[in-house]
Amino acid sequence: MRSYRSIPASISCWIFRKNLGSRPNPSNSIPFARISSSQIHHQRHLGESICSCRRNLLGDVILPPRTDLYISFKSLYSSSSSESLVSDASGNRTSIDGGRDGRVGSTSSKVYEAIMSASGSGESLGAALDVLGIELTTELVNEVLHMLRYEEKLAFRFFTWAGHQDGYAHEPQTYNFMIDVLSSTRYKNKQFGVVCDILDHMKRSGSNSVPIGALLTILRRYSEKHLTHLRKFAKKRRIKMKTPPETDALNLLLDSLCKCSLVKEADAMFHRLKSKVAPNAETYNIMFFGWCRVRNPKAAIKVLEEMIQMGHTPENFTYNAAIDSFCSAGMLSEARELFSFMRTEGSTMSSPTAKTYAFMIVGLAKFDQLDECFRLLADMRKIGCLPDVSTYKQMIEGMCLAGKDDAAYKILEEMAQTGFRPDILTYNCFLKVLCNLKKAEEALRLCEKMIDAGCEPSIHTYNMLMAMFFEMNEPDRAIHIWQEMDNRGCARVADTYGLMIDGLLNCYRVQDACFLLEEIIALGIKLPYSRFDAILLQLSAIGNLNAIHRLSVHMRKFYNVAMARRFAISEKKKRINMRRI
Repeated sequence: MRSYRSIPASISCWIFRKNLGSRPNPSNSIPFARISSSQIHHQRHLGESICSCRRNLLGDVILPPRTDLYISFKSLYSSSSSESLVSDASGNRTSIDGGRDGRVGSTSSKVYEAIMSASGSGESLGAALDVLGIELTTELVNEVLHMLRYEEKLAFRFFTWAGHQDGYAHEPQTYNFMIDVLSSTRYKNKQFGVVCDILDHMKRSGSNSVPIGALLTILRRYSEKHLTHLRKFAKKRRIKMKTPPETDALNLLLDSLCKCSLVKEADAMFHRLKSKVAPNAETYNIMFFGWCRVRNPKAAIKVLEEMIQMGHTPENFTYNAAIDSFCSAGMLSEARELFSFMRTEGSTMSSPTAKTYAFMIVGLAKFDQLDECFRLLADMRKIGCLPDVSTYKQMIEGMCLAGKDDAAYKILEEMAQTGFRPDILTYNCFLKVLCNLKKAEEALRLCEKMIDAGCEPSIHTYNMLMAMFFEMNEPDRAIHIWQEMDNRGCARVADTYGLMIDGLLNCYRVQDACFLLEEIIALGIKLPYSRFDAILLQLSAIGNLNAIHRLSVHMRKFYNVAMARRFAISEKKKRINMRRI
C-alpha cells in the first residue's frame, strides 16, 4: 500500500510554482468524472514522504508534535494551588484536587450532556433532567448556565425548569447571570428585552411569578422606551392605531418564549393577558408557530380556529409553516388535512401557492410516496400554479435530503423541459447534499452535467468538492479540483485558501500547506477569524513557531484592537445596568 502522504511531483510543482505563466485553455481541462483514485495512485512517486524533518519555504524545520511541551504544562498545573481550576472541552471548570468543585463539576457535566442530547434528539428537556434526580444548588445552576452561555435558548429553558423545582429558588446572582446571557449581544438584547425586564422584576421582588398589574406595567414601559417607531410613523401619517402599545411588547415576549420551546409558559401567559391586552393576528400567528415548533398539531389547530373566530384571516405563510412542521414530524395525515382545508375553504390570501405544494411534495418524498408527489406536481399545472426556479430548487433539495436521488434527477430534467433552465444555485443546492452524503462519483457526474448544460461551476462548487475529498481523506483528488479551478479561470478567494490549508494540515501535507501560507502572505489575503484560529491550533501542534509568528503578524494588520476593546467595554456597561439590585 503506497503512502497517502506522498505527493505527485507534477502536481506539487504546478500548485506552488511562483511563475505559472499563461493559463491553460478551459476546453483542454480535465473532466470531473475522469478524476479517480487509481489514476492518482498511478502518478504517485515513492520516497517523497514529507513527514520527515526538513526545511520548508517559511524557513523553519517541520517537527513532529511536541508532547513534552504538554507534559511540562501539565506538571506546571499540578504544582499550582489546589484551588486552581482547569476548563475542559465543554467549558466545565473542575478543580485538580477533586474536592467540592470537582463534585459540582462532575454533576454539571452530566446535566450539560443531558441538555445537549435532549435538544439534539427532540426529547423533552424537563423529562431528561428529571431522570437525573439531582439536587439543585445555586452553585450547580450557575455552573450549568456558564456552560450554556452561548446557547441562550437552552440556558433559558434550563433556568425556567430549575425555577419550578421544589426546594430550590434562584438567587440574585443567578438572575444576573441569566440576564447577562440573554443580553450579551445586540440581537439577544432586542429579542429577549422584555424577558430581561421580567427577570429583573422577579429578582428585585424575590418572587418566582409576576402579578398581572406589574406585568402590564413592564409591557407598557418597554413599549414606550423601545417600540416607539410605529407610533411615531402613525402620528406622522395621522393614522389611528387600533391596537394598544403593549400588544407589540406582548408579541415580543411570546415570541421569545416560543423560540425557546417554552410554549406552555407562553400559552399560560397568553391566556392570563388576553383579557387585559387585545391580541392581534400576529399574536395568534406566534402561538400557532410555537405549537408547530414543539410538534403539537392539535393545539396548533385549536389556536387557528380561535384566530378565525376572532375575525383574523390566517395568511398563507401561517399555513405553510404548519404544513412544513407536520411533514418534518412525519404527521402526513395532519398535513393532508390542512392542505385540503386550504384548497376548499381557504381565502384568496390563504390558498395554496407553489411553496405550499413544494412542502407537501418534499414531505411525501421522505416517506416513499413518489406517485403522490408527481400527482401533486401535475395538479399544480392544472390549476395554473406553475412552479418557479426557487420551488424546483426546494423540491430537489428536499428529495436529496430524503435520499431520493433518482426523483431529484427527474425533477431536474422536468425543470429543463418546462423552460426553467437550472441555474448555478440549483446545481449547488443539489451538489451540497451529495457532498454531505460523501457520494463522490454522483457529485462529479452532476458537475459534468452542469458543464454540459452550459452552467459554469462557481467558487462554492469547487469549495464543496474539495471539502468532501478532504473529509474522505483523499487530498490528491482535492488537489486535482484545485488545479481544475485554475484551468477554468475561477479566481480563488480567502475561504478557498483557508479550506485548502486546513485540509492539507489534517491530511499531514504540512509542507504543501506552508507553501500556500506563504502565498497568502505574499498576496495580502485576509483569512476568516475562525479559519485563522484553526490553522494556528494545527501549527502549534506541529511545533512550527516561525509559521505561527509570520501568520500572526500578517493577520494583525486586519484587526483594530482598540475598536474591539471599545465595543466590548460599551456592551459590558449595558449589561451592568441590568444587574444592579
